[in-house]
Parts: sequence; C-alpha cells; structure tokens
Amino acid sequence: MCRSIKQLRNAETPATPDDIEAAARQFVRKVSGYRRPSRSNEAAFEQAISEISIATEKLLNTLVTNRG
Repeated sequence: MCRSIKQLRNAETPATPDDIEAAARQFVRKVSGYRRPSRSNEAAFEQAISEISIATEKLLNTLVTNRG
C-alpha cells in the first residue's frame, strides 16, 4: 500500500522521531487521499499522524529481533 515508506526496523541507524513521523504522515496521506487536508480536516489529519507515530514507536521499541 505505502511502498514509499522506508523500513524502520533493523535499519543501519535507529529510526528517529522524524523518520517515524514521516512514515506516519505518508500512511495518513495514502489512507485519507489527501496530500494536504482542508482546514476543516487538518486537526483530524494531524491527530491521526500523532497517534500512528506513537503506535509505531511503541511497536519498534517492543519488537524482538535477532540482530545484535
């Protein structure tokens, strides 16, 4: 679905908050169909980005990998 979102797990350098937000923003853009939402939808758009960023960070922090 979001082929342009780069893999954040096991990257050469750990994902930064900016990397996580960029991935969340790309996901919300794809799902919503908006590159930039209207003013009336901006709060919902930004809230979704925030919630997805938090969930992504939790996921990355809890995944167990074999990489040392």
